Amino acid sequence: MARIVFMGTPEFAVPTLKALAAQHEVVGVVTQPDRPAGRGRECTPPPVKEAAQALGIDVLQPRSLRPPEVLDQLAAWQPDVIVVAAFGQILPPAVLDLPPHGCLNVHASLLPRYRGPAPISAAILAGDDETGVTIMHMDAGVDTGPSRARARQLIGPEDTTGSLTAALAHLGARLLTDTLPAWLAGEVEARPQDEALATYCHLLTKRDGEIDWSAPAAFIDRQVRATDPWPGAFTTWQGRRLKVVCARPRREWHGFGQPGRVVEVSQGLGVVTGEGVLELLEVQLAGKKPMDILTFVRGQPELPGSLLGQSEGRA
Repeated sequence: MARIVFMGTPEFAVPTLKALAAQHEVVGVVTQPDRPAGRGRECTPPPVKEAAQALGIDVLQPRSLRPPEVLDQLAAWQPDVIVVAAFGQILPPAVLDLPPHGCLNVHASLLPRYRGPAPISAAILAGDDETGVTIMHMDAGVDTGPSRARARQLIGPEDTTGSLTAALAHLGARLLTDTLPAWLAGEVEARPQDEALATYCHLLTKRDGEIDWSAPAAFIDRQVRATDPWPGAFTTWQGRRLKVVCARPRREWHGFGQPGRVVEVSQGLGVVTGEGVLELLEVQLAGKKPMDILTFVRGQPELPGSLLGQSEGRA
């Protein structure tokens, strides 16, 4: 049974923490500080903190890993290995060199593809057929260390960042716990990443959710799914933000129209794009609850025929 310090923050990291705690001695958990969240902006603990407290594990929430008192606490825990999953901070050399068996990272992509903080959204937005999880031996770079194990996950046509995050979280937990015994025994071969295949992704911002209706319907469909649950794909209608919660491209539509124009499709409504039509399935007007499109139109009958987006009013 290994002594492990676990570093993670969001819900993605919770299954790995729980799996480690069931098989090893997790001597401490490091996570991000509590932050304001929700409409009330109440100070909210990260999911990993709540899970660690439920397991009775000591929690450390430093704003940085560099202060001497933080390094002293990590050393006092005497970890055999540090396991990281979506922690949100770069580990300095003093931390990387601390445990005798190094630091392992559970990364939600098939490295070296999608190094960086939002690999799941990036894979959906790019239209990839599959993604996966990589167990990586961390070095001083950003997701550049040699990989120790990988597992693949298909991306379905209705997968969102939310649904895929949940699937990869459990896949990563299983892969890490399967890999860790051999790693501790020195039986896992290092496989350097191929730098020629490396790609990078950026942290999502609210602007990543803004829909450009001149883009193809297939791309906007991926954008809707990639930005679910945050920041959400949105457009404007009658001067108000309209969130597209769920949609799908209609490949059989062969009409014409200005991108952003709301048109009728069989048993529903769609929006003309730069290539094809995107059928609206569920939308949410600012300040209102999400609604399926037929319910929404009963209360907003002026939607059909209107123009969405920045060009609204210039028909």
